[in-house]
Amino acid sequence: MDLGRLSLFRLAEQRLAWLDRRQEVLSQNIANADTPGYAAKDLPAFAQVLARTGVVAPARTDPRHLAGTQGPAPAARAVRVPAERTPASNAVQIERELVKVSDTETHHSLTLGIYRKYLALFRTALGRQG
Repeated sequence: MDLGRLSLFRLAEQRLAWLDRRQEVLSQNIANADTPGYAAKDLPAFAQVLARTGVVAPARTDPRHLAGTQGPAPAARAVRVPAERTPASNAVQIERELVKVSDTETHHSLTLGIYRKYLALFRTALGRQG
């Protein structure tokens, strides 16, 4: 059984990929905190990325239900975040970046936990242990 074909697992994989990319962007911000003229970057919110991809659509179980829409899948890209600049013309606030790193780590753990729980549920349903 290919779990990648199930929309729930595909969604979890997309979320994990987005979180990994966000950690990369945030680490670049922290690494360049003392670089003159550097501006902090961040990714668009996952909800916005997901809304544009149209990956998850509700199943139409009744003909009276509205059909979902799908759009083109955008590539993940960093966006500049407006912030106050230091006298050295740097716009990275370490505290803000560390809060974002912590938030991203929390979401990563949550998404991975949900993925593992559903995987265990499938194993149980198939009569497999471990």
